[in-house]
Amino acid sequence: MRPRPNIVFVMSDDHASHAIGAYGSRVNSTPQIDRIAATGMRFDSCFCANALCAPSRASILTGTYNHRNGVRTLSTEFDASQPTFPPLLQQAGYATAVIGKWHLGHGEGHDPVGFDDWAVLHDQGTYQDPLFHTADGEVVHEGYVTDVITDLSVEWLADRSTDQPFCLLVHHKAPHRPFVPAERHRDLYQDPIPEPETLRDDYAGRPAAEAARMRVARDFREVDVKEPVPEGLTDDESLAWHYQRYLQDYLRCVAAVDEGVGRILDQLEDSGLRENTIVVYTSDQGFFLGEHGWYDKRFMYEESLRMPLLISYPAAVPAGTVNDDLVSNVDLAQTLCELTGVAAPAGAQGRSVVPLLAGEEVPQWREEVYYRYWEHDDAQHGVWSHYGIRTHRFKLIHYDATGRGLPGTGPAAPPPYWELFDLADDPLELHNRYDDPAYAEERRMLHDQLDRTMADVGDVAETGVLV
Repeated sequence: MRPRPNIVFVMSDDHASHAIGAYGSRVNSTPQIDRIAATGMRFDSCFCANALCAPSRASILTGTYNHRNGVRTLSTEFDASQPTFPPLLQQAGYATAVIGKWHLGHGEGHDPVGFDDWAVLHDQGTYQDPLFHTADGEVVHEGYVTDVITDLSVEWLADRSTDQPFCLLVHHKAPHRPFVPAERHRDLYQDPIPEPETLRDDYAGRPAAEAARMRVARDFREVDVKEPVPEGLTDDESLAWHYQRYLQDYLRCVAAVDEGVGRILDQLEDSGLRENTIVVYTSDQGFFLGEHGWYDKRFMYEESLRMPLLISYPAAVPAGTVNDDLVSNVDLAQTLCELTGVAAPAGAQGRSVVPLLAGEEVPQWREEVYYRYWEHDDAQHGVWSHYGIRTHRFKLIHYDATGRGLPGTGPAAPPPYWELFDLADDPLELHNRYDDPAYAEERRMLHDQLDRTMADVGDVAETGVLV
């Protein structure tokens, strides 16, 4: 009988799938992360339920959408007493640990629950000499944050008890803004980095996109570019310069994460654990790498919505496989529980992807993923609240554009409106077809599908203040 599998779950922060070699990156290479794809399954249609750090992390832990787990914005703390998957693994005899970014609050009621060992960054964390919260108090570790998290993770793997299976969550801060690279990587990516097609988007027909405050040239701060902007640049030259500075440092941060993944894989292999260890690589959401002229995430557009998801389990998952079924981050808790023979958290709303990992055809797999962004008009980014569904071909988005009194939201009150994109005809999402008569039938069908999906997940399109 096969022993129960171990888990190493590596999650970076804001790592776009299109900055991973296994996903066909045009801008960088990630040979270590690619090892996971080469020995397992690459999910090409994995999407987040809310492209924001804390809400996404809450969904991953609980297997629920944010209207259920309560973490709607960056300013709403996580109630750690609600069901999550780590305590279930711990109760089933697993050694459990989380190392790195938590970002779900600190103190009683918010600290990690269900972990034998935990060392989590203070709030967002710093790139150099980061402060960690642990069960025994606070401690500062000298060094670059990605290396520190990797060091602590490798040490935990080496020092753990060998008489029980384990689940280790490795949560990197990088490549989150302000994109501070390790000193050893400061000379990487000196050659010009290809620009995305939509870098100079004019936002025609998309008022929310035009209103957002996350344009690479206009809204980047001095802390982001880290050097004076050359004088005398035209607007277009300034955009090109800012894009290069942005991508250089972002990709340099990714390089350290990639090296860390390689060290963890080497530790597993050297210890004879690789065959029976489930290794997951993901991010809390996607990220705009200049697409639509932006940095950051938040929008339901592809680059932000799509998450990388690589799962390797040599004992059970065929190597080098690819899946294109619609998967959500709310599926991860159920998936890890099923792989380890543990019941899913009570109230979980996702679906285990274990049948997909086995290569099975699942006749009634979901036909859409649901998304809802609640942090309306926050002070820095100005993205309007919205919700919608993505199918294999279409995307329907409603900008309800109201903060509902939630913490972290702003006062803007623009008129609500809809967007509809035909991803087959318009993969760059430049042409809003909502009012196009040629799409009247698709619009009707998508509205019906959205209504059914919201009913299924228990969400409602309320317009009043939430209490």
